[in-house]
Amino acid sequence: MKLLLDLDALVKTLTDKGYDGYFHTESCCAGKLKDSISEFLQTWENGNDAPLVANYLHLSTYLEWNDQDKPKVECDMWVRYENGKFDLRDIEMHITRTDRYGQLMKQSKLTNLTASSVPSIMQAIAQVSEKPNVEIAPRKRGFRM
Repeated sequence: MKLLLDLDALVKTLTDKGYDGYFHTESCCAGKLKDSISEFLQTWENGNDAPLVANYLHLSTYLEWNDQDKPKVECDMWVRYENGKFDLRDIEMHITRTDRYGQLMKQSKLTNLTASSVPSIMQAIAQVSEKPNVEIAPRKRGFRM
């Protein structure tokens, strides 16, 4: 059984998971999720552009961006699109953490995701975040009596 959704249902599903920022659809149409996808689909209908991978739309966004001088987390996802509907039974997601110079720090690749198994934005960030080092307090030095 395929789970085919229209654009509004896709946007609601991803927004409920916390993906409510700005997106790029196929690296050309920037804006909020619904606006970005709508603009690309309209461009595609007019024959000016087409998806790079057949039957998949590439969506990219920043999950975490604090400043130019701090690490950032980027998410790229490929959603199957066929006959005007989005198939949420076959989503692929790449989550990468890069330093301020663009060097890869950590990455995660999630495949065969469904609408319910797509991680929330906090879970996605946690997958590529480094665990804080727990420092043990140094013992007090001195004389004991």
